[in-house]
Amino acid sequence: MTPPTTPQQLVEHALETSTSDGCVVIVQDSTSANLRWANNTLTTNGVMRDISVTVVAIHGSGEGAASGSVAASASTRDQVEPIVAAADAAARTASPAEDAAELPTGDAAGDWEEVPAATSIDVYSNFAPALGESFGRASAEDRLLYGFVDHDVTTTYLGTSTGIRLRHVQPTGHYGCTAKPGDLSTSAWVGGATRDFTDVDAHAMDAELTKRLGWAARRVELDAGRYDTILPPAAVSDLMIYAYWSASARDAHDGQTVFSRRGGGTRIGERLTRQPLQVYSDPGYAGLQARPFVTVSASDATDSVFDNGLPLGRTGDNLVVEVDGATGTTEDLVSGVERGLLLTCLWYIREVDPQTLLLTGLTRDGVYLVEDGEVTGAVNNFRFNESPVDLMRRFTQASATVPSFSREWGDYFPRTATPALRVPDFNMSTVSQAQ
Repeated sequence: MTPPTTPQQLVEHALETSTSDGCVVIVQDSTSANLRWANNTLTTNGVMRDISVTVVAIHGSGEGAASGSVAASASTRDQVEPIVAAADAAARTASPAEDAAELPTGDAAGDWEEVPAATSIDVYSNFAPALGESFGRASAEDRLLYGFVDHDVTTTYLGTSTGIRLRHVQPTGHYGCTAKPGDLSTSAWVGGATRDFTDVDAHAMDAELTKRLGWAARRVELDAGRYDTILPPAAVSDLMIYAYWSASARDAHDGQTVFSRRGGGTRIGERLTRQPLQVYSDPGYAGLQARPFVTVSASDATDSVFDNGLPLGRTGDNLVVEVDGATGTTEDLVSGVERGLLLTCLWYIREVDPQTLLLTGLTRDGVYLVEDGEVTGAVNNFRFNESPVDLMRRFTQASATVPSFSREWGDYFPRTATPALRVPDFNMSTVSQAQ
C-alpha cells in the first residue's frame, strides 16, 4: 500500500511543479470533534478531517510582480497539480500588484518535519460525563439544556520558493449552552473559549445557567432609553472585534473609517479614550497563543501575500483589550450600580455608519435589572445603537481583563481577552420583541 502523502510533501511538490517566478504554498491539516445536545439529550457527535492547499503564484519581480491565488482541498500530489496550474495561470494574466514586493527569505524551522497534530472525541473525556450529570439535574428541576462544543486542531505548513519552511499548531475550542425553563418563557446563555477543554467545567456551567434563570423569575418591562449598563466580557468582545476589523491603516488613510482624520490621513496621535486603554494582538499572549508568522492566501487592506512567512510581533490572530489598573470582576461592577442593566451578549450586529463605526444589533439570552447593586429580575430585549470607539471614551469603570468569547463572532474569531465595562448611558434605541 502506498503511504499517505505528508503535508510537507504536498508543499514541496507544489513548489517543484510551479512554473512561476515565485511561489508560496500553505497546507492546513485540520481535525475537529464536536458534541451537540438539545432537550437534555446528546443529539450528535462527530470527528472530521480536512486538508486544504493554497498556492500563491508570483509572476514577475519587484514592483511589477503580479500574484494569483487558488485554494482547494487536496491530499495527494495529483490533486495538488491542478491547483498549482490554476494559480500559475492566474498570476500570468493578473495586473501588477499594488502590494508587490520580494518574498521574504529563510530556512526550515526546527519542527518542520513533525507530523500534524490532531484532536479526537477524547478531548471531552472529562466534560461529557459531567454534562450527562447536568442533564439529569436539569430534567429533575424542569429545565432544558441546549448547546454545542467544538474542538479543532489545525497544523499549518508554509513553504516558499525563497526557502522558508514554517509549521504551526493551533488548537481552538469553544462551548456554549442555553438553558430554558420547562415553559420556554425565557432563556439564559453561558459560553467561552478554550484550547483543550481541561478548563471547562460542565457543572459550573449548569450552575451559572440555573442562577440566571432564577434571576428571570421576576419579569420587568422597560422602555427604550439610555441606561447605566454593565457589558460583560462576552459583550465587550462582540463589539471590540468589529472595531479591530475596522482598523485597517489603508482604509483609514483613504477616509473610509472611524479612524480617518477629517481633511485626510489617519487619527494616529489623537486621544480616543479618557482612561488609559490598550487594544492589541499578541501571538504569544498566554491562553490566546496564535500563529506567530504571516499566512495570507489573498491580499487585502490589512494583509499582503508578499509578506508570507514574516514573523508577527504585536499583531495577529487574537485580540486583547486592557484598561490600565483595572481590577475585579463583572460582579464587582454590578455591585456599584444603583439602577441599571446587566447584559449577557449581543447578536445580529450590523454597521450603520462606517465614519463613526455606529453599530446596531440586539441583546440576547438575558438582560437583567440591577437595583442597589444586585440583580433583581430580567427585562425585555432591546435593539441598541452604539459605536465601540465611542464606548471606549464613555465607559466609567472596567474589570480585569479575562479570556472571553464573542457570541456573535466567536466562530470566526475565537481568541479574545476583554474586561467588563460600565457605560453610564448605553443607548437602547428601541424595545425588541425577540425572545
